[in-house]
Amino acid sequence: MQTNPSHSGPTYSSLVTVGDSFTEGMSDLLPDGSYRGWADLLAGRMAARTPGFRYANLAVRGKLIGQIVAEQVGVAAAMRADVITLVGGLNDTLRPKCDMGRVRGLLEEAVERLAPSCKQLVLMRSPGRQGPVLERFRPRMEELFDCIDELAARHGALVVDLYGAPSLADPRMWDVDRLHLTAEGHRRVAEAVWQALGQEAEDPEWRTPMPVTPPPGWTARQVAHARFARQYLLPWIGRRLTGRSSGDGLPAKRPELLPYEGPLA
Repeated sequence: MQTNPSHSGPTYSSLVTVGDSFTEGMSDLLPDGSYRGWADLLAGRMAARTPGFRYANLAVRGKLIGQIVAEQVGVAAAMRADVITLVGGLNDTLRPKCDMGRVRGLLEEAVERLAPSCKQLVLMRSPGRQGPVLERFRPRMEELFDCIDELAARHGALVVDLYGAPSLADPRMWDVDRLHLTAEGHRRVAEAVWQALGQEAEDPEWRTPMPVTPPPGWTARQVAHARFARQYLLPWIGRRLTGRSSGDGLPAKRPELLPYEGPLA
């Protein structure tokens, strides 16, 4: 890490991101069918400031914290990047049965392995969509976030508080699956991490909610609920009952630490 006199804020030569679908970029869909997401957007900004900037994204959708630790943390640590981001554990909290003691222990293991391997470790308090799902799992989520705050203080990591951002609680920032951010949501997350890394704000108002619009009518809401149940909720329940994951068999998004020139084709 070094300071570039032509810019305010430090410059970084490499970024490695670790996590699940949030970091993979769902549901920020590109025309070719791939996902972009906040991590790609952040990498693009960092690459524009540093020739030869390298980026790896090890995230895979559906991964639990145990899988992230087993499959991604060691790989990320070995890359010795300037910046590593770690977001994990939220999928665990959404399971009907969740051992929060085990989640905390695995998260601590991940941080203890990653913090010494990079110049700056970044953790996040994940965003939460307004609605009954958030209310049901809020106690677990907040327990997870308390653990993140404690680990960050102990290991010198940055914490990006997305959970406390009113803009990201707005249902309009979330895709129709109600689990993943829209392109605009991912853009705001990238801005949040960018600022946390000491960079000059490009959007100082990223926390500000979108302007109020009239809510959809009763019929539109019922159609949306039915579509959500058919396309997303029932398949999700089916995977839980059979022990499957949406990420089974999928490789890491960008498994090697290579120069970044834009989204992969």
